[in-house]
Amino acid sequence: MFKGFKQFILRGNVIDLAVAVVIGAAFGSVVTSFVGNIMNKLISAVVSKPDFSAFKLHVHGTDITYGAFINDLVGFLLIAFAVYFFMVAPMNHLKARAARNVVPADPTTKKCPECLSEIPIAAKRCAFCTSVLAT
Repeated sequence: MFKGFKQFILRGNVIDLAVAVVIGAAFGSVVTSFVGNIMNKLISAVVSKPDFSAFKLHVHGTDITYGAFINDLVGFLLIAFAVYFFMVAPMNHLKARAARNVVPADPTTKKCPECLSEIPIAAKRCAFCTSVLAT
């Protein structure tokens, strides 16, 4: 029973997931700090009001606090901006740069000239239409 549990825990994807959760939580605090301490301050410097939570609409004795929604929306957009420009775009650039140096693998199949089926490159006869292939 414990042997199966040990195999489950030591598989690569479980450990990778655990590392991703820890790194994600740490990165989340960094992004939240960036948005709260830098981006909100820049917005405050430009429009002189970074907090919209005081905006309310009073309808039939009920307060609709649409300002809180605007705060959450602005926070989400700033976090999405930070994640894209500080994580996604640099990683895509690194992947594209690494892909430029990759040599494509040799083909393992070819098309039969008669039926256009995919067949192994070393085949002498098509498995689908049984035509003899030129070597």
